Amino acid sequence: MKKRLGIVLAAAALILALFETAGEKRIKEAAAGMRKILSTEKTAGEEKDAPVVALTFDDGPSARYTSRLLDGLKKRDVKASFFLLGKNLEGNEEVVRRMHREGHLIGNHTYNHVQLSSLSETKAREEILKTNNAIYEITGAYPQYMRPPFGAWKKNLELCVEMLPVFWNIDTMDWKTQDVPAILKIALTQAEDGSIILMHDEYETSVEAALAIVDRLQEKGYRFVTVDYLITP
Repeated sequence: MKKRLGIVLAAAALILALFETAGEKRIKEAAAGMRKILSTEKTAGEEKDAPVVALTFDDGPSARYTSRLLDGLKKRDVKASFFLLGKNLEGNEEVVRRMHREGHLIGNHTYNHVQLSSLSETKAREEILKTNNAIYEITGAYPQYMRPPFGAWKKNLELCVEMLPVFWNIDTMDWKTQDVPAILKIALTQAEDGSIILMHDEYETSVEAALAIVDRLQEKGYRFVTVDYLITP
């Protein structure tokens, strides 16, 4: 366990350092490398009978589409990870409670979808903590994971907010294309064991594509997990 924890911390430090010196491509490569390291370091007694992927959704909850997505995931017995915007919580409390009740991971995506690396440390903390407190008021649990908008993490911010940033290695571009076949092509051709798939739950096409991704990858033997399974010891 200590050895694996050391590997996790070293890999996380490498990824955070790259944010200061490298482009997005290098960052995603480092994140993928971290997942591969963790995969090979699983304990002997841990089940690893199928390739695993994590389906993640940013920018919700959506009053119009998130419940429909939750219905489809429940039907398929799949748990996903939702990174919520604080400004979208009001009026969608029951949707968030349902996420929590049905075992999905709920994470933080800032309050106003801001680029944290461009803010002062004080403002960045406010964006995160305001959302954490709002989620706690709804679910009774504080989020432990943070999806920084635009993948832009602020150096050493994890030390003052005590959250682990979560990135991705498959960007479906669902928000841009809003085209189901195009989304499916990206996800299905790039998926591999340990992939973290980035999507958004505010578009009808994204919901349709996400459920199709689940169906296709399950047919191939993949198992869907929440992101904590992939990035923590």
